[in-house]
Amino acid sequence: MNRNRLPDATPGLLAPHIPAEIYRRAEATGQPVVIVQTTPPPRATRRDYLYYLAFGLAGAAGVMGLVAAALALFEFAVRTAALVAGAAGPIGIGGITLRLARPNAK
Repeated sequence: MNRNRLPDATPGLLAPHIPAEIYRRAEATGQPVVIVQTTPPPRATRRDYLYYLAFGLAGAAGVMGLVAAALALFEFAVRTAALVAGAAGPIGIGGITLRLARPNAK
């Protein structure tokens, strides 16, 4: 008997994942070969995507709030510095006088 010869009734495309040894043993003994096919995972529902969208929008709103707060704080600091510079008048150090703010009216 030639061991390299394939049996006449090979499974072909029906179950290409069955190893030849198991197939030949099942064919010789008459035992059934159980083929287990897993089902694909369920698709994501609209509700799952809604959670991602809600988290993304909340994060974007939070970042926009932080940027707005930083800009408001920066504007407040600039206005305060301008007010202090206008009220202080010229500052002199070692004979060099600096005028921090110039009056608009002449």
